[in-house]
Amino acid sequence: MLQKLATLVLKLLGWTLINKIPKDVKKGVILQAPHTSMIDFVIGRMAFWQYGIKINVLIKKEAFQTWYGGLLKAVGGIPVDRSKKTNLVDTVAKMFEERDSLFLVVTPEGTRTRVDDWKKGFYYIALKANVPIIIGFIDYPKKIGGIGPFIYPSGDIEKDFEVIHAYLRGFTGKNKGWYNLEDFD
Repeated sequence: MLQKLATLVLKLLGWTLINKIPKDVKKGVILQAPHTSMIDFVIGRMAFWQYGIKINVLIKKEAFQTWYGGLLKAVGGIPVDRSKKTNLVDTVAKMFEERDSLFLVVTPEGTRTRVDDWKKGFYYIALKANVPIIIGFIDYPKKIGGIGPFIYPSGDIEKDFEVIHAYLRGFTGKNKGWYNLEDFD
């Protein structure tokens, strides 16, 4: 039901999805970029419903203490306490180990505001869990989104980030001025 509804809503909004995650792939860290607007979450959530893929998202725990906290949990939200140092990489890697299927969607900016550098936790989670980084993208001017290449972390983060940035350079977020993928060299 959600799959059909999401397909209809995305079509009515003029969005097109490109590529899919193959059915035999059961785990991965989905890197979703660029992330410049709360609307990205809505479009992305509908995209994964259309794909028929159950996802999880790390969200600051304070968001779960609001009126929409139950909704966040229902759509795959996992609360994260950012006020103290926790070993989030190990915790999430263990989740991958314990589950038969897990797709964790992560925005590398870690926020919707302008950033000059990406958070690197997603990379270390994928490396420790031995799962691919699946590049997800959104492009507002073209109204396209979807799945790009899979990157299997090599341990050489600079080299792997070059590949990721090279792929994402042509995509534009809703709020273009917040950061520009062209800046990542």
